Amino acid sequence: MRDSDQAQREDVLALAELRDVHKRFGTTVALAGLSLEVRRAELLAVLGPNGAGKSTAIALWLGLIQPDGGTVQLRGRSPLEVESRRGVGVMMQEAGLNPELRVRELIELTASYYPAPLPLKDVLALTRTDALAARRYGKLSGGQKRQVQFALAVCGRPELLFLDEPTVGLDIQARETMWHIVRDLVASGNSVVLTTHYLEEAQALADRVAVLARGRLIASGTVDEIRSVVGRKQIRCSTSVEIAEVRRWPSVIDATTDGRRMDITASDAEEVVRRLLAVDLHLRDLEIRHAGLSEAFAELTREAA
Repeated sequence: MRDSDQAQREDVLALAELRDVHKRFGTTVALAGLSLEVRRAELLAVLGPNGAGKSTAIALWLGLIQPDGGTVQLRGRSPLEVESRRGVGVMMQEAGLNPELRVRELIELTASYYPAPLPLKDVLALTRTDALAARRYGKLSGGQKRQVQFALAVCGRPELLFLDEPTVGLDIQARETMWHIVRDLVASGNSVVLTTHYLEEAQALADRVAVLARGRLIASGTVDEIRSVVGRKQIRCSTSVEIAEVRRWPSVIDATTDGRRMDITASDAEEVVRRLLAVDLHLRDLEIRHAGLSEAFAELTREAA
């Protein structure tokens, strides 16, 4: 095969792949024939309720556990090979780091495991952790520790980055900073696997979303594609109709009001709007939009339960 052909082939290969993977822990089924891939230069958000199999999938990709059946690949190799892990950065929910080491020492130690890491000053600048460099890790707040863990995840110039609930414990400013950095990494050609319970985070960052339930993939696509699989729509308006009456209408799933405007979730938005117009001649400020990712996620996982 010519070099150009090989380069083209490698360019289209998935960076990480699970193919018909099964995994049990005793009598508990964690994964039941899951097939999922991570493509180049994308952010894949893996969503699902607790126990859906998200953490198991990541642990398999990292070679921390082995499948009972199926195939796991990481950068075209087995996750057990050191070479496959040299292009990977990881930020997990739990991190057992030496509390006595200073932040710069932790970064330098982690960077030493990679063949071509970022210089310390570049890591500190990229992750906005300059002010923490001389502090001992054990003296940091929970949010500051998460920032340092993110710095450790990116210090090796990873081609593929796993972020497991990365913004838990961060304030709004720190979360937005991390979002900005992650977007820049993906724009530069990196791939990111994100698990999060903040659905607005997935909606803001993801190129593609995979929804898991009971160890299976129940939906996959862009945020808009995931939203489109459910028939719900959101109606917002100013109306004199009592909210108790609206809640009794057949197509209405939920209705709330802030005293000025009413928000209605409906399975048949057109029918609800026709009814609103019929009973309220002074209906104002009418808006209709597709359900958000959170509504789609709730309906998909409820149907799979």
